[in-house]
Amino acid sequence: MGKPFIDNEWREDCAPRRVLDLFATKWTSMILHVLHARLGGAARTGVLHRSLPGISKKMLTQTLREMESSGLVTRHVQGTVPPAVEYRLTPLGDRFVEPIELLYDWGHRNADALDQLGSRARSGRRPSLSGE
Repeated sequence: MGKPFIDNEWREDCAPRRVLDLFATKWTSMILHVLHARLGGAARTGVLHRSLPGISKKMLTQTLREMESSGLVTRHVQGTVPPAVEYRLTPLGDRFVEPIELLYDWGHRNADALDQLGSRARSGRRPSLSGE
């Protein structure tokens, strides 16, 4: 038998809702995955942009700013001319990668079932050419 429902368990600021807020854009999990799995936890903006086909520079910058304010990445400006900006996973970002990798692994193992879902799995929207 399940746990009894507690009224304030799903309040607006509860932990599960705050986790889902981190997925507000589709790019957050992809940026975390790429930083962790392909780029050793840190990368300059241009490298990230080339590693994420389909994302616009504007969307990448916006998502990185949101991730920085959420504490998932830190922004480091290197004192070069021109200045180079590098983003690094924080300890929180590094811990958040674990459930993302589980979801991505599940997606790989169930790709055939996802393919059968067709457009229903894409929320009925056509993909944007700009990646937004």
